[in-house]
Amino acid sequence: MSERAELHLLIVDDDERIRGLLQKFLVRHGFYVSAARDAAHARRLLKGLDFDLIVMDVMMPGEDGVSLTRDLRERMTTPILLLTARGDTADRIAGLEAGADDYLAKPFEPKELLLRINAILRRAPASTEPKAPKVLHLGDVRYDVDRGEMWRGDSLVRLTATEAALMRIFAARSGEPVSRTELVEDLGRGNGKGESGQAQERAVDVQITRLRRKFEADPKQPRYLQTVRGAGYMLAPE
Repeated sequence: MSERAELHLLIVDDDERIRGLLQKFLVRHGFYVSAARDAAHARRLLKGLDFDLIVMDVMMPGEDGVSLTRDLRERMTTPILLLTARGDTADRIAGLEAGADDYLAKPFEPKELLLRINAILRRAPASTEPKAPKVLHLGDVRYDVDRGEMWRGDSLVRLTATEAALMRIFAARSGEPVSRTELVEDLGRGNGKGESGQAQERAVDVQITRLRRKFEADPKQPRYLQTVRGAGYMLAPE
């Protein structure tokens, strides 16, 4: 588990439901997971973060997964696992020729995906170059994703256990709204027995307010931890 916690995966899929399910499944199995809704979103994340493996859908609006794989292969060696609803031989060959490390046809069992990911990671050569630190900038505050630490200059910003858990969730889904219901589920609020869903969501709202005070210049008009009407909250680092 400790070794997996060092690994950061990127999921690229235009289907929000599938994206969310895969993210939750892989997080439960000890990975850091970020998600992108399309190729353009993936490119933005890849500019600022290093990933150990990319799980990418082939059929996406705009640039498809095979095209993105081919382009990424010219610049990086990050392992890529392609997903597609079409499992015929021609599609499989096209994906592998583009540089994918493996290919999995939908629908699939999540456990099979996990086995494929672990197999790819086992045979991936160890990097000879130190990874760039995964750091998100929130004004004059920076958040170290790997360490789960928040810093203002040389001073460590103290986070409660819940605030630290929220930052891990938001950092893994940077630039993507996370609903209050998902936050309640991901936090695994064991002390919430007997509370209604609304009560637990209100408790999350309180924690969000407290977390904003740690890095927002004006917590009442947040710049970095935004409220997305009808969708929840979103971390929007610089």
